[in-house]
Amino acid sequence: MSTMDKDPRLVAEESGNSIQRLLRRFSQTDLGPLPTVFGLAVIGIVFQLANNKFLSPLNLTNLLAQISALGTISVGAVFILLLGETDLSAGAVSGLCAAVMAVLNVKLAVPGPIAVLAGLLTGLAIGLFQGFWVAHFKIPAFIVTLAGQIGWIGALLAVLGETGTVNLRDNFIVGLAGTFLKRDVPNGELYSWIVGVLFVAIYAVSFIWERQRRKKAGLKFKSVGGLVFQIALVVVLVIGMLVITNADRGLPSAMVFFIAVLAIFDFVTQRTVFGRHVYAVGGNAEAARRASINVTFIRISVFGLASTLAAFGGILAASRLLAVNQSSGGSDLLLDVIAAAVIGGTSLFGGRGNVWSALLGALVIGSISNGMDLLALPSPIKFMITGAVLLVAVTIESISRQRREIVGK
Repeated sequence: MSTMDKDPRLVAEESGNSIQRLLRRFSQTDLGPLPTVFGLAVIGIVFQLANNKFLSPLNLTNLLAQISALGTISVGAVFILLLGETDLSAGAVSGLCAAVMAVLNVKLAVPGPIAVLAGLLTGLAIGLFQGFWVAHFKIPAFIVTLAGQIGWIGALLAVLGETGTVNLRDNFIVGLAGTFLKRDVPNGELYSWIVGVLFVAIYAVSFIWERQRRKKAGLKFKSVGGLVFQIALVVVLVIGMLVITNADRGLPSAMVFFIAVLAIFDFVTQRTVFGRHVYAVGGNAEAARRASINVTFIRISVFGLASTLAAFGGILAASRLLAVNQSSGGSDLLLDVIAAAVIGGTSLFGGRGNVWSALLGALVIGSISNGMDLLALPSPIKFMITGAVLLVAVTIESISRQRREIVGK
């Protein structure tokens, strides 16, 4: 029977069933980072229409420099979220460690590299301390890190002393985030393309590895076509980023450090026993313990790692701003860090996500903040918009999790 000979009501019913099946299949598909990339494109279009300077080489180069510190701290937040925990001290730790570095270098004349190392070790010590309390005393991480946030802010004020602000002049420290490859490095434009190629290669290998691992474990995995499309999209974005930044001062050194952090910890999460244990503990701590995984060690290590990355992010921020003061690590930094990790696709419920979400989330948060600054929107509007974006991202993640539980994925 042809379509024209069928009862119109029957045709409408079949069409409705087909649409329902398509929507059901779409809702049960793991789209990965594509929704975030789509949202990022929408943000770019909206702000460009509102202010034609948004997509200018100057502004986008500044944007990449601005998000590097946030993204670096967010990588640590991703690890914490993979455990199903929350770290409320990340912002305060970043400010305190930057202050330790600044005071050692400026007031005590400690060489820049040693001062930076001292700041990183301070972050590591703080993280191990907080992780010890969480793992051994079974106190919720929310409470431990909330107490830490209050305490580390006090320590920041004590370290800075009466001056309140320490200006940075050391070439090594300032150069961490103040260098632009095209402007400041011989053949820097070529080096930026090398960094871009390495970034795409690492990203592609990471997702191909994850696909093979899921396939071997009998889990849902991406089709070859979907994987190729995702990698091709990243290639286009990277080429666009490099063309734009090289039209200005070149790729910021802070972004190079951020990319290095992403590459290192993507390797850690995807190809090491430690990384697999982090996912296992976050997925089901009791099952991990019965599988002979040292859950206590994993928890303490992750908190130490997260605070070290917070310290590095704080140092990058201080390098870009050329100073450390009493508000370093404060304001809305903590909220932006958690929002970036969640918006990028890391689950709040543990055991699901990857470090690349820190990049995507930082780009979204940074783009929104940058665009609103260009439009000179008041602070209340900025907070409300950022909060709405975070709520939407968490809602999408919650719905996706419920769908996966229903279909057993």
